Amino acid sequence: MIPVNEPWLTDDDRSNVMDCVSTGWISSTGRYIDQFEREWAGYCGMRHGITVSNGTTALQVAVDALRLGPGDEVILPSFTIISCALAVVRAGATPVVVDCDPETYCMDLGQTAAAITPRTKAIMPVHMYGHPVDMDSIMELADKHGLAIIEDAAQAHGCEYASRRDGKNSWRRCGGFGTLSVFSFYANKLITTGEGGMVLTSDDDLAVRCRSLRNLCFTPRRFQHEELGYNYRLTNIQAAMGAAQVRRMDQILARKRRMGALYNELLADLPLLRLPVARDWARINYWMYAIMLDEKSGMDAFALAASLKAKGVETRPFFSGMHQQPVFHRLGLFRDVKLPITERLYRQGLYLPSGLALTEEQIRAVAVGVHEVLA
Repeated sequence: MIPVNEPWLTDDDRSNVMDCVSTGWISSTGRYIDQFEREWAGYCGMRHGITVSNGTTALQVAVDALRLGPGDEVILPSFTIISCALAVVRAGATPVVVDCDPETYCMDLGQTAAAITPRTKAIMPVHMYGHPVDMDSIMELADKHGLAIIEDAAQAHGCEYASRRDGKNSWRRCGGFGTLSVFSFYANKLITTGEGGMVLTSDDDLAVRCRSLRNLCFTPRRFQHEELGYNYRLTNIQAAMGAAQVRRMDQILARKRRMGALYNELLADLPLLRLPVARDWARINYWMYAIMLDEKSGMDAFALAASLKAKGVETRPFFSGMHQQPVFHRLGLFRDVKLPITERLYRQGLYLPSGLALTEEQIRAVAVGVHEVLA
């Protein structure tokens, strides 16, 4: 079975981890924590990095850092992982979901603008499957209405967006736009620490608040607390892996883009498939090689996945929209919401093996399998 993901780990990762073990710095303090936070924040163009235990907790810290709560609304795409809406709901605020662009799969900007009310306090753009959101438009909305931006860059390591703000044309890395930005370092991400995440910000006060929230909100007098926080700390061992990988991000990105280009070449002759797109203002990272099956095929993504599995190819389905989640319906959310593009993506979309350890031979074998199923 060709796995949907397998991480690419090197001697540098192993050396850093063994350094932690040999020196005893294995918990949530140590030089690799500081190095990872500093270098990843700098890579993304932010002043502060705050490591946390995973991408979901990064979102929670970001939402709580903004002191969002009952009566507040956060606009986000329905087409995303549940962690995004979960963080808003856990804070007592209300998630407001919008549909997505049918080609980039990122949030629909027209619907986002229309969803803003006096209760809206933040927008949560999610860079989907390694394609950036049109961040200039999001930032213009935020500026106009006085909103915070919680930028979910969990899938967008190294992606770049051609910003045109203030009359300047400049490529900026995803994760560098938000009031607060969040990353995941799960095993299927371009940088992985197994589990892990990070919150980025250039706001000094928000950085202090995030560090407090991730560490039980200790006051200077230890074991006294003015506020409820979390134990969301990352370990030095995990940070050691991340620090090693930041140093080779150029290699990682080049490897992913070669993989995406090869898939594009091998699958270009299949008219029933929509392959990943890249807007001219986006430099994508092919985090996952996401394909959409035309409904004219008479087959949905689940049938395609079953056929590919029989040929030894593992796949993963697209996200089911937040407005389709039974748990949110039971909470009284999204019951009458219909978002046709998100719903179609769930029916017809999946992603192919995309891990960094994938070989050219395996990619060619996957493409053969797809051709055999759709021929």
